[in-house]
Amino acid sequence: MLDLTDFGRNPEGREFGEYGTLLVRYGKAKKGSPPKRRSVLTVWHWTPGTIEEWISQVRPGMRHSRSRALWPSERGPRIGVQRLDSRFAVGLDAALEFHSLRRSYITHLIEDGHDPLFVQQQVGHDHASTTAIYTCVSSDFRTRSLRRVLDATIEAALRPGRTS
Repeated sequence: MLDLTDFGRNPEGREFGEYGTLLVRYGKAKKGSPPKRRSVLTVWHWTPGTIEEWISQVRPGMRHSRSRALWPSERGPRIGVQRLDSRFAVGLDAALEFHSLRRSYITHLIEDGHDPLFVQQQVGHDHASTTAIYTCVSSDFRTRSLRRVLDATIEAALRPGRTS
């Protein structure tokens, strides 16, 4: 349900230009509640260029490019979630679905060192435990994390003036 007008500037991230913030107007909410609104901040330097390329080069060639939808469909003004899932799966492992991109996004933010609360807010989760379910860090990340803790522990133990 994203529209072209849902992008905006982030005064703290001027390098992202017009694509520093994305307003999610129809986020998932609790049963019986209205859609949950939130702003998602751009975090990666390559994001604005990718969005700009989609909007200025690819999208204009689509049949319903006059629609305000960020993702117009060839058959209508806005592509539906089921259509995204069916198109996403073409040629990929059957275990993958469009929602896999969300899991990947969360995992990359965590592996890039973003604060877990920031990640939780980016994806609109009320509880850290929900975000944790989506996180699938690599074995390399786990090994690096363990090594960092072990090195810090050893360094602290060897520090002069330490009493046992």
